[in-house]
Amino acid sequence: MPDSAQTYTDLRSVEQYRKLLRNLHTLNASESHATLVRMLEGLLASPLGPEEQLEVLESARQTITFVQHEMSSRYAAHPLPPDSQEDATLRQVVRLWTALSTAYARLAEGGSGSDEFRAQWPLLAQRRIQYLGQVIIEYFRAHRAEPPGAWKAVHAAFLEAERAGVTHSRVIDPLNNTWKAQSPDEAYIALLLVDLTNPYGRNQRELNWICRWAQRFAPYCIMQTNWEKDDARAYGLDLTEDHGLRPVALIGSRPGMRRFDGHRLAAQIKAMLAEFKQGTTPASLGLGDDCSQPACARLLVSLYRPWGMSAAGRRFPRRSKKGSNKICTDWEAISLLVSGRDFVPPNRRQALGSRYDINMITFGARADDDIPDFIDPEVEVQKRGFALDEWQTVDHSVSGFRVQRKHPGQRIEHHQMVGIKPSDGSQYLLGQVSWLMYEPDGTLMAGIHLLAGLPTAVAVRTTGVNVSSQDPYAQGFLLPEIAAMRAPATIVLPGGWFHADRVVELHDGEPRQIRLTSLVARGTNFDQATYEHVSTTSRAASSAA
Repeated sequence: MPDSAQTYTDLRSVEQYRKLLRNLHTLNASESHATLVRMLEGLLASPLGPEEQLEVLESARQTITFVQHEMSSRYAAHPLPPDSQEDATLRQVVRLWTALSTAYARLAEGGSGSDEFRAQWPLLAQRRIQYLGQVIIEYFRAHRAEPPGAWKAVHAAFLEAERAGVTHSRVIDPLNNTWKAQSPDEAYIALLLVDLTNPYGRNQRELNWICRWAQRFAPYCIMQTNWEKDDARAYGLDLTEDHGLRPVALIGSRPGMRRFDGHRLAAQIKAMLAEFKQGTTPASLGLGDDCSQPACARLLVSLYRPWGMSAAGRRFPRRSKKGSNKICTDWEAISLLVSGRDFVPPNRRQALGSRYDINMITFGARADDDIPDFIDPEVEVQKRGFALDEWQTVDHSVSGFRVQRKHPGQRIEHHQMVGIKPSDGSQYLLGQVSWLMYEPDGTLMAGIHLLAGLPTAVAVRTTGVNVSSQDPYAQGFLLPEIAAMRAPATIVLPGGWFHADRVVELHDGEPRQIRLTSLVARGTNFDQATYEHVSTTSRAASSAA
């Protein structure tokens, strides 16, 4: 392993640096990473000239990208608390991206006197913006709030490229999977596109796809300095602020503001979705060999409006509100909290056979079949070892809550269904986790989107030729139609149950059958679908067939 104190300022040729890079394969990821940081931080103090330093940087890019991916995979699967073991890994990854962007920036300053080296300005600007953007993306990946000044640094690099007149100059970039080239403004737009996708609400795979697609689609977008009319639904950018794009209606028109135009991208996405319907694979459209259907199509559909159309106005206004919410993540416990009683399958004579054995011992005197309500379901849930966490409300709307938790609690995941009871509510509602983010002080922030309607717990099981009357029932939930919110009646089933036209047996006092019609939402542990009732005549005809 290299000496930890070594800075590599004694390396005197490009070939010596390349040899160092080639030897990294003998080290593990952590050792390789530490070596790369020391190499970059010592490079600009070396006797090499600007052209040679640039050659070293370009030679190192692919290796750096690979090692950074290996390191970041340690924390990308779940939101990373600031005091966790892998927090140091995040800091190391950010340090290397920062060192790389700084190296390119200093080359632009140090080599500015050479007319020949000025030809490299577009490349230096593109690389600097790209790696400053990677710092922000790394915080998205870890589900941590971006550090103060991160966005301002990217804006400043873009403005410098603009003043130099090189923003539209494309340079070769072998790491760009689709185009193998990129301009400084395309690198800038790619970061803005990622930020528009609710990155704190994405899992590891989705964010990887989004980052790749942002590179692919950036050339179809433009940042306008002048436009004919002000569209309040458009996205705008104030380069003096420490954030990305915001709806113009939210920030207002300001001097020097830029306007984002993605209408050409909207046409591209529509064309791709049409290709999917014809059976075209995502890989053949340049989306990546690891992109699978239908997950790829669902993600692309969700990006259509923020990327290609306009800022969606908030359907229901948010209001500040203080108070606490009780949140539960376990499916069985949620059912108990919603119904106030134990879940007992309708075919309980088989499921609870031992209970009926008691009837024989007592000479036929039947035990009470009624399932009593619990006086306090929350006490019963905790008595059984299920977690019930308290979250503080930050603000809320009709469609959901923004909540925070300052203390450790049960693990909560993106797109997971939870049971939630607000402090001013008397019953548990169903919600889906739409995003998660840790603040620097360790506070976990979450967005909870409510599934419209007051849930009713029911028993469900699939039907078909391979299903017998002895097969077990699972727990599900019915949600009524809410006309005022344009929300149809739906059923919430365990994850993976939805298939269009699947017939499900539903038991909520009386058995009946329903046919699933369309998928409303799919999370990590649930499917929410619309349905229609299957008539007795239809069932009889189907059985006869």
